[in-house]
Amino acid sequence: MEVYNKEEKPQEEEEEEEDFHALVLPDPTTLPPAPPSAVEANFARYFAPDFLKPGHDQYVYRHANGLCVVGLAPAHVALNGEGGGVSAVDFNVGKSDRSELKVTGKRKRNAQHLEPNSALCKVCANGEFYVVRCCVKGSLLEVNDRLIKKPDLLNSSAAREGYIAIIMPKPADWLKVKDSLLSHEDYQKSRGLC
Repeated sequence: MEVYNKEEKPQEEEEEEEDFHALVLPDPTTLPPAPPSAVEANFARYFAPDFLKPGHDQYVYRHANGLCVVGLAPAHVALNGEGGGVSAVDFNVGKSDRSELKVTGKRKRNAQHLEPNSALCKVCANGEFYVVRCCVKGSLLEVNDRLIKKPDLLNSSAAREGYIAIIMPKPADWLKVKDSLLSHEDYQKSRGLC
């Protein structure tokens, strides 16, 4: 049996303790200046630049559970006009009013099946209407009906509270569309937002 002086620790024990502290207490010099947002931490962020029309940039944030959140990207023409941004959102797109959608149950009863070019809503900005598209083939689970009363959410927080809709694509459909989308970094570079 080895006996140690209380002040002396074996080399192995000291190294284990240092490794433990490195895991539990990160080096403050390597930490980011601000913690990641909930969107950055929980979603893979993709972008569809110029979707069907120039300047109609949209985002598709994909959660680990497979659901996709669709909205207007920072460089969308509706958000960057000179008239103060978005002033109205209308979910009535021809044959159906998307805001009346009520999906229920585990099997997502009443979900509408949409194609990537299906219209989700119309956004009025600067006196013009812009059609926001689905971008992903899948089932429409929810639209953000708060935008009807508070369209300004698109101007102030398009990437969070101002999302347009939640879509549930099939895994095979997601793989088909994923290659046509840009990553967050590539989108930032392409639009000069870095």
